[in-house]
Formats: sequence, structure tokens, C-alpha cells
Amino acid sequence: MLYLIAFALGAAAGGACAYVAFFIQRRTLTSQTEKLEAQARQVQGASLALKAGQQDLAQRAAKAAALEQDFNARAVSYAEMQAENAMLKRDLQNVDVNLRKLTLDSQVQGKRQDEIDERTQELGGRYLKDNVKWIGTSLTANNFTLCKQRLLDVIERCRGIGFDVPSEQEQQLVADLKAEFERLVRAAIEREQQARIKARIREDDKLEREIERELKQVERERAAIQAALEKAMAEAHDQHSEEVERLKARLAEAEAKAERTKSRAEMTKSGFIYVISNIGAFGDGVFKIGMTRRLEPLDRVRELGDASVPFPFDVHMMISCDNAPELENALHRALHKLRLNKMKPRKEFFKTDVESIRQIVMKNHGEVEYVADPEALEYRQSVSMVDEDAEYIEHVYDQAEAKDGTVADDA
Repeated sequence: MLYLIAFALGAAAGGACAYVAFFIQRRTLTSQTEKLEAQARQVQGASLALKAGQQDLAQRAAKAAALEQDFNARAVSYAEMQAENAMLKRDLQNVDVNLRKLTLDSQVQGKRQDEIDERTQELGGRYLKDNVKWIGTSLTANNFTLCKQRLLDVIERCRGIGFDVPSEQEQQLVADLKAEFERLVRAAIEREQQARIKARIREDDKLEREIERELKQVERERAAIQAALEKAMAEAHDQHSEEVERLKARLAEAEAKAERTKSRAEMTKSGFIYVISNIGAFGDGVFKIGMTRRLEPLDRVRELGDASVPFPFDVHMMISCDNAPELENALHRALHKLRLNKMKPRKEFFKTDVESIRQIVMKNHGEVEYVADPEALEYRQSVSMVDEDAEYIEHVYDQAEAKDGTVADDA
């Protein structure tokens, strides 16, 4: 029994020891397994790194091979270097020859260019001189602006072909043109003054003849009235009668008229200032301001409205004054900037209005009667006329001319 118990205890102790030994061995195996797995993982990582290194090395090897191939392709042999050097020497010799040729050609071209420049300067100077001379000969008292523009155009063309015209020379040429224009204007004014003097002499002669005729007419009228008065007084036997008084009044009127006519003949500056317009010929707002010393000033207006213009003039003012030239000059000076023809200031047409003219007249002469709106009867009738009436009027004129046997005047 004891033997069995001892055996059982021995077996249990042996089993326990075996179990402890197995447990220890198991733990050891587990630790070794974990270590082996860690080493396996390290080996696997090293294997991957080795593969990556191999790939990188392969890439580097390929790149090195490519570089080697490129280097081998670029490599030049000594023989090739000698051949290339020989070619370069020949090329350099050719370049040197060409360079010398180009230098000589450039020198020749420079000489030719200098000759061309010299010729250009000569021709440009002659062109400028000839044109300045031509412009000077074509300059008149009425075309300064046109000639100045021509001169400036010529200067620009000279500069365009390489002929230099300094600004000082340009200013001098323009100043010379102005001086010549001023001389021509003075000469033209002198000619106009001479023409006005001659016209004034003709006007004075005509006025003198008119006054002489007027005086003769007045004298005949006065003589007839005097004779009729003497006859009436003789028949009235020194008694007052209505016929005698009427004849005495007519005689006094005739004598007063004769005195006025004589007085007018003695006043050399007296005359009429007329302000007239012609809408059909010049448009609205254009006035002619002139002077006449006619006894009948409307005769002058009718002369101005003859065949040279399509319609007669309308009279806005007819001013009788003792010094007509002074009033005319005052009007012309005040309206100078409103002239239609700025190139010829002696023209007497102005773009203005009646009220402005009236103000100037009041300032220099006094109150004056005027007509603000022009009648322009023929013009307005012509504009508003229907074709039927125009054809009828033309037909009447044609019949009258055919019956009279005359031909219409071309004027």
C-alpha cells in the first residue's frame, strides 16, 4: 500500500516535473518562434530593400549605359578633330576675305551715300528755293493762307526726302512770306485807293451833273412859277388871291430846293449809307453796307441788284449824313470780324443782324429808321411758285419776246 502511495506520489511528482519541464520548453519554443518570426520579417524587409536596391541599381546602370552611349556618340576622334580644325581654318580664311570685301564695299557704299546725300542736299535746296520763288510769285493779296500751307507742305516734303530744313529757316521763310504779303496788301490797297479816287471822281462828276440838272430843273420850275405868279398878280391888280398865295408858296419851295441842292453840291462828304440784303443770293443774315453820294440813293441799290444777282436787294437802312465816309468806316471797323470774305477786307458783306448794325449807327450817328425783316418778294414768290405758274410766266415772256422780235439778254 505504501508502495502504491509512494508510486503514486512519485508518478504525480514526475508528471508535475514533466509538466513544468514541458511548460518551460513550450515557453522557450514560443519565444524562439517569435524571434524566428521577427527575424523572418527582418529577412523579408531586407529582401524587399535588396530588390529595391537591385531595381535602383538597374536604373542607374541603364542611365550610366545611356550616358556612356551618349558620351561615346559625342566623342570625336583625333582625326575628326584635325579635319574639323582644317575646315574651321578654311572658314575663318573665307570669313576674313569676306569681311575685307564687306569693309571695302562699305567704304565704297559710304562714299556713294555721301555723294547721294550731297546730291540730295543740292536737289533739296534747289527744290525748296524754286518752290519758295514760285509761291512768292503766285502770292497775292487774297491767297496768303493757301500759299502759306503750300510752303509748309514743301518744307515737309523736303524733310521727307532727307533734306533738313531747320525750324529757324522755316520761321524765316514764313516771315518772308508774311512780309511779301504785307507788301502786296499795301500795293493792293494803294491800287484800290486809286480806283476809289477815280471812282469818286467819276461819282463826283456824275453827282455834279445830277446837281446841275437838278438846278436847271429847279431854275426852270422857279422861272415858270415866277412867270405864273407875275401873271396872276397882274390879273389880280395887286389884290390878294388864293392862286397868288399858292404860287408864292410854290416859289418859296422851289427856291428852298435850289438852296438845298446848292448846299449839297458844296458838301463833298455828304451822302447816304445803305444797309441792304439779298436772301436769294447770299442767304439770311448777310448784309452789304456801303456808301453813295447820289441824289437818289436808290439808283445805286437798283444798280447793285442788276443781272449780276438773281434777285433785287432789300433796303434795311438808308442813312443821310454829312460825313458818309466816316460813318461807313465806323461800321466796317466795328463789324470787321464778321466779314464774309476775310481774305479781302474791302468787300462790304457782313454776317450779322440788323439790331447790331442799328446799335453801331446810333453810337456814331444817332437814331435811325430801319426795316428789320426783308421783303424779298421775288425770292419768296420764286420759292413758293408752283410749276404751273412758272411755266405760264415763261410762256408769257416767250410770247412777248417773239412778238417784239427781241432775244433774251444773256446777262
